[in-house]
Amino acid sequence: MMKNILKNYLLGIGACCVTAASLPALTACSEWDDHYDNLAVSTSTDLTLWQTMKQQPELSDFCDVLNQTMLLRQHKKTGVSYANLLDGVQTFTVMAPVNGTFSKDSLLKMVATDRGDSIVARSFVGNHLSYAIVSDVDTPKDFFLLSRKRSTIGGGNVAGVPIVAGRSNLMAKGGILHILTAPLAYRNNLYEAMLNNPEYALLGQQLRSYEQDEFNPGQSVPGDMVDGEQIYADSVFNERNIMLERVGLIADEDSTFWMIAPANDEWQRVFSEAMDYFRFDATVENADSLQRYWANYALLNDAIFSRTIQASYKDSLVTYEYDKRYPKYHVFHRPFDQGGIFYGAKETNFSNGVLYTPEHWPFTPVQTYLREIRSEGEKTNLILGSDRCDYVSRTHAADSVSESGYLDITAKKSTDNWFMTFKLENTLAGTYDVCAVVLPMTVYNPDAVNLRPCKFKAEINYVDENGESQTFNCDNMTFKSDPLRVDTIVLAENFKFPVCNYKQENMKISVKLMCNIMARETASFSREMFLDCIYLRPKSTPQEDK
Repeated sequence: MMKNILKNYLLGIGACCVTAASLPALTACSEWDDHYDNLAVSTSTDLTLWQTMKQQPELSDFCDVLNQTMLLRQHKKTGVSYANLLDGVQTFTVMAPVNGTFSKDSLLKMVATDRGDSIVARSFVGNHLSYAIVSDVDTPKDFFLLSRKRSTIGGGNVAGVPIVAGRSNLMAKGGILHILTAPLAYRNNLYEAMLNNPEYALLGQQLRSYEQDEFNPGQSVPGDMVDGEQIYADSVFNERNIMLERVGLIADEDSTFWMIAPANDEWQRVFSEAMDYFRFDATVENADSLQRYWANYALLNDAIFSRTIQASYKDSLVTYEYDKRYPKYHVFHRPFDQGGIFYGAKETNFSNGVLYTPEHWPFTPVQTYLREIRSEGEKTNLILGSDRCDYVSRTHAADSVSESGYLDITAKKSTDNWFMTFKLENTLAGTYDVCAVVLPMTVYNPDAVNLRPCKFKAEINYVDENGESQTFNCDNMTFKSDPLRVDTIVLAENFKFPVCNYKQENMKISVKLMCNIMARETASFSREMFLDCIYLRPKSTPQEDK
């Protein structure tokens, strides 16, 4: 019966976790059934690991901590202690520190609370147990602890901590015991550094808020069916962090990272700046949560670098979001040199990477999240409306043509003044030059003659803080394209969107182009336009806008 109880508890708390701060994380995605079936270690004794440890007087303090530290499930204490675990049917390697080398009283005081119990379970108890059965031999061997930290055993020590002479490889029915002269040091990973270090408390609070429990029916124990619905006698939840899944799994001990994180005051400054850009209008559901989520994402998305995806990290660092089609973003050149993003920052090593703490945030919004926006003319799904015109998408491979395509717009009748409205996506509450990029007729016919400019007006449609529709008529100006070159025409300079429309599936932000040629001007102007794109060029910071 105890075997089944222990197995169910461990299934609940040992499911693969995204965050190492999920407590306790007892396995690195191992095959649970295989582990439970492999219960025996070759030994001549019938004593369990727990019974073997209880016979060692110098381990009485460690045994007291194991006996009073409970396994946690869904962040709540269970009725099963680590002493029960080691007295059961599973197999472990135990690396037990002797009395007097750690503060038993402090640990027992901590386990009296749920939060303290989880810390002791992870950083002390879990740091001295392993599912791997490892012996002390001459050649060092790497293995993982229950804390999910990587360790090494061999040559009479564990991770540099000496094993008491003659007290290694003590066999028991439940595994192997090594008696250490001191505790194993617990090394935070980058995520834990954010959560546990007061210097990064504000960032840590933001990251912790994205931890979630996700029900795992495959590992849960089904019970009866009630009204056609499956009821689970033992529900298992996997813990995840939805922010880390997008920006970098800095809780993962199997990976290595570089991370940039400023101390609290500087983080608050850049976070407030990002929040200004991600202000939504009052009609957007969960606007406050979306604002905070995208502000955090915008900052962290360019602050975490996986070592495994770098081609030549001293020359340039790329993030997960790097795309060769847009080489301007998510890449940072010569990061360790003067002027680079790591230069002058305090460097601290953690278990899964290096943290760089700069005095000043090394990025500007226009380098990272305040990006250029292009509504490509050839993408007809972005056309919200048109009148008195025909249009067709064409391709033209040239560096001067965005995305190698454009829209050919022609009037239905030779005297028709047409209009077309184009949707703009992912605008921020920032300042842009709003432009139209018009191509010369020679992109379609290099031998074209009698080249005439296009003549048109424009409107910018947007919403205010209350979600009310607004229109800016671009000062009622008339624009003329240059018929001989690729012409970036500024429709509105330093135009400030009061709210963002980031990742929204709606039609709140658009630009309307209106052909504006009088009948007597037909010989001087062309009603055909080759539109490359509507282009938003970011300009400034919120501080400059105020």
